[in-house]
Parts: sequence; C-alpha cells; structure tokens
Amino acid sequence: MAELGAGSLHGGELAFNYQERELNERLKRLYPAVNEEETPLPRSWSPKDKYSYIGLSQNNLRVHYKGHGAGLCRLASKVIRVASKVIMCFVFSDHAGHGKNHKDAASVRATHPIPAACGIYYFEVKIVSKGRDGYMGIGLSAQGVNMNRLPGWDKHSYGYHGDDGHSFCSSGTGQPYGPTFTTGDVIGCCVNLINNTCFYTKNGHSLGIAFTDLPPNLYPTVGLQTPGEIVDANFGQQPFVFDIEDYMSEWRAKIQGIIERFPIAERLGEWQSVLQNMVSSYLVHHGYCATATSFARATETTIQEEQTSIKNRQRIQKLVLAGRVGEAIEATQQLYPGLLEHNPNLLFMLKCRQFVEMVNGTDSEVRCFTTRSPKSQDSYPGSPSMSPRHGASNPHLHGTGADSPTCSNGVSSGKNKQSHNKFPGLSSSSSSSSSSPSSANYSESNSTDSTKSQQHSSTSNQETSDSEMEIEAEHYSNGVLENSSTRIMNGTYKHEEILQADDSSLGNGLAEEGCTPRLLCGGNQAATERMIQFGRELQGLNEQLCREYGKNATHKQMLQDAFSLLAYSDPWNCPVGQQLDPMQRESVCATLNSAILESQNLPKQPPLMLALGQATECLQLMARVRSGSCSFARVDSFLH
Repeated sequence: MAELGAGSLHGGELAFNYQERELNERLKRLYPAVNEEETPLPRSWSPKDKYSYIGLSQNNLRVHYKGHGAGLCRLASKVIRVASKVIMCFVFSDHAGHGKNHKDAASVRATHPIPAACGIYYFEVKIVSKGRDGYMGIGLSAQGVNMNRLPGWDKHSYGYHGDDGHSFCSSGTGQPYGPTFTTGDVIGCCVNLINNTCFYTKNGHSLGIAFTDLPPNLYPTVGLQTPGEIVDANFGQQPFVFDIEDYMSEWRAKIQGIIERFPIAERLGEWQSVLQNMVSSYLVHHGYCATATSFARATETTIQEEQTSIKNRQRIQKLVLAGRVGEAIEATQQLYPGLLEHNPNLLFMLKCRQFVEMVNGTDSEVRCFTTRSPKSQDSYPGSPSMSPRHGASNPHLHGTGADSPTCSNGVSSGKNKQSHNKFPGLSSSSSSSSSSPSSANYSESNSTDSTKSQQHSSTSNQETSDSEMEIEAEHYSNGVLENSSTRIMNGTYKHEEILQADDSSLGNGLAEEGCTPRLLCGGNQAATERMIQFGRELQGLNEQLCREYGKNATHKQMLQDAFSLLAYSDPWNCPVGQQLDPMQRESVCATLNSAILESQNLPKQPPLMLALGQATECLQLMARVRSGSCSFARVDSFLH
C-alpha cells in the first residue's frame, strides 16, 4: 500500500509539473512582452485579498460562497459566554435568510494586477453552479476597493452580473449589456490596455464593449452573493473558449501598420542616406570587409576605417572564435600597443578565456604539443607568446618594414619596439615557444611549399571575401619568420600589410575531435602541465590586479568558474561545462572588437545596434508607464 501511495504521489507531481509548464508556455505565447520578474501575471485568486464569505479551493482557482458559516461558530461562542438567548436567536435567524441583502455580497481579487505590457489581457470564468439565485458578478477592480460588494458597485470597480445581464461601471445602477448567465456558461473578460476598454464573451462569443476609459492596475475580480454559487477561473491553465489569439492578431497588425506608415520627413534623400550609413557601419564593425566595400561602392558611401584595419580586426575575431585566444591576444598587442595594458579588465577576461580554451584543447599554447598534420603545422608554426615583449614573434603577422625587429625561434633578435609589459606575472616563457614539438618538427621544405601555394592563391584571387582573406607570401624557418619584419602605424598595417593566417584552420576549434572522446588538453601530458603553469600565472595576475586596483568580484568569479573545470573528469559534461561551448566565445570576441574600435576613436558599437537597443529600451519604458501598445511593437517582428 505504501508503494502504491508513493506511486500515486509521484504521478500527481508529474501531472502538476506538466500543467505548470503548459501554463507558462501559454502565458509566454499570449504575453511575450511581460517580464514576470517585474510585473507578475495573475495566475490564481488571492487568499489574502477576499471577503470572509468567500472560500477558495483547487489551487485557488475555484471560488464558492460560504456566507456567514465560517464566522458563525466564533460568534456563537461569544454569545454563549454572555448567555444571551436573544442575540443567539438573532444570529441564526439572520443566517437563514442571508443572500437577500447587498451586505451578503463577497468578492475576491486575483493575486496580481494586469500588467500593461500584456497589451490585451483575457481570463475566463466557468459557472459551476449558479446556486440559489445566481447573484454573481465577473469583472475588474482596483486595489483597495471594498470586497464586501459585487464588482461594479463601487468606484474603480467594473462588473457584468449574471442575474440580470447588466454591466455595472463604478455605480450601483446597472446598464443593459448582455444576456444572463447560469450553470455551465463560460464568461470571458477581455481588457484592452491599448485603448483602455473592456468587453465580455459568453461561451466563446463576444458581447461587445462594456466599459471605456479604464484606469490602470486593475485586478481580475469575481463576486458571489447567495449560497451554492461556485465558479472556476481560467487564467491560462486551459485553452480558452474564446479565440483570444485571433483578436490579438488583429491588434498586432494594426499597431505594426501604424509603425510602418509613420510619416518621415524626407529631405533630399537624407533618410535613405542615414539607413545606408547605418548598414555600412554595421558591416565594417563586424569585419565584413568585402561586403562593406561592395556596399559602399553600390551606395556611394564612404568607409571611415582603413581596409587593412578592418581585416586585422576580422582576423583577431576569427582567432577568438576559433578558440585561439593566445594568438588573438598577441596579435592585439602587436597591432594595438597599449590597448590591453590600459584595459586590465579586458586583459583578464581574455586570459581567463584562454585558460578555458586550454582545457578545451583549442588554444595554440596546448595544441602545439599535440601531433598535427603538415597543413595544421603550417597554420601553427610556433607556440604564441603572450606578453608584449614577445609580441614580435607572432608568425601570423607579416610586413615589409625595414626597421622592425626580426625574430628567430620565437624570441626577438632585433630592437624591441613593443611596449613594456605592465603585467609581467602572466607571460609564457620563450622556452615554451622555442622547444615546442610543432616548432621542432616543422621543416623548412614544408614551409616553402606552403608559401608557394599561398603565393599562387594570392595572385590568382584579387577579390577578398568575408570568409577568406588575401594572404601574402611568407617564409618560415623552424616555426618563425625569415627576412621579414613588422611595421605598425596607428594600429593598422599600411598598404597590404595585414594579419596572416590560413583561414582553413580557423574553425570552431572542434574539427579534430570527430567521434573520439574529448580529453583534457587533448590528452597530452605536456599540454596539461603547460595549462597548470598558465593557471598559476593567471592566479598571479589576479593577485597583481587586486593589489593595484582593489578586489574585483567579477574577476574572482571568472577565475573560480575557469578553475572549476579541473574538478571534473569530464569538463564538457559538468555543472560549469557551458564555458567550453564555442558560443561562449562570441561575447568575448564582441568585447575585444569594441575595445579595439574605441581605441581608434571609432564607435565601439555600430549605430544600427544602438538604434535597436534604443527601440528596445523605449518599449520597456512604455511598459513601465502603462502604454499597452508596446506589447505589439516588438522589435523582433521587424527583423524577420
């Protein structure tokens, strides 16, 4: 029996969870603009906001009239204590005839007022039993309205009554409105927060407008007056009898039509020019170089940023999105000296992400320890250094400047023109670069063959696409550049000096996994040791930043989350494993890209995104000031 009872209990929990999930989905579909953390939707009747003659049951969705019965025993005990037979007779004779007087009426409000962001709100009430006389009212009321009354009789109270079919608008005198309703009928109440009106439905059919000029912050309300009256509410727990979604669609089309037809002063094509500049700046911001160039040519607009600078940012973004954060850091330090040193929060975020990518096995600091195909080795000729003083060793940078340092085996052999590292506690050792397997196994012949192939590709393709960039010839020896140097001016390469790398290697960092089990740092012991060393350096950087700038809760959390990955045998399937999802790179990439643009005195956000953000903020403000049309002016609906 115990097992049977436990099974029934478990089944009941499953059914309740299913119903709750179904309710949430339906409410989200009906009222997508509502943020229930700020403005919760009514979901049941309030046990605290009702008159004592009202009883609630079935998850506070069923309302029944209980009259004086609840307080009768208490009153009777008082009567007995004073031994007054006269008073006792009076009480019971009064109970025998209650329901005939307006003082016997009782109402209950919902748990929350109707949020303005609903735009259109709807609930239904089923008459389970009309009771003795069917003195029932369904409607709305403001907070503070007397609950010892049927809805509609007092100020800021509105109701449709079943005994006579009249509507009551803040008055004891009703107006003819619709038919009466009785047992088995389903009465719906729809509040239009766009034009502040209300109409009712009966068994799925609209009865027309009942009230206009409604005030804000009204609660669904139901009132009963005679014994035996029972009603059930549906706030979305079940499908509605009335097709409210069709009514909402009509209003959605109206609002969107108003927006689309809104008059705009057109002065000599000014509006069109603004739109073209917004699109152009968006393409440039995200590094869509070829598309931006073609668009500018077609619309005769001007690109504010040099093409080489756009390509450099594009390459850095691709490195981050491929999980090669160490190379992205190094490229940023070479192309934009001082940027990361003056943005310690950005630097720390990048380093934490680099640690995560080491765990993932995608960062070059650990990938260089694993066995690679010749093509992959061409793409990773050496382990990237991580500090500005080693920045010149980046094999993915190519230039023709005659006075820049040349590098050998990952160490600068010329004059170091990079800025001094402000955070020396976090820099990979040069030995890591010079003695890595990928450097030792990389032959000069392979490098030369790869270079010839790149030269041929560069000369045969004049146009650069957004996914494949022009690559100039470069010659590697032992994993470093030969007879080449880097010249950086104002954060960009002049002429055709751009970041170099094999685009085919810039995937999402998961291409080599296939169906093989994922292992920490690719399963390589040396890579794991390098990761642990990097973690110690990262901890040291955090301590240094704390000394210089004070404690930072965000840094602490980032570090804790990153290090927590090491506590699990399978980091990809653990409570903090979402960090290893390639999607998590996108926010890091966007932050770095914005910082680079800001350092070049360019907008860190494209005007198009600012406009979308402003529109979204305006809609939220409209909801706070109770402008119901905001619910049907969704930005997303104009983006598809």
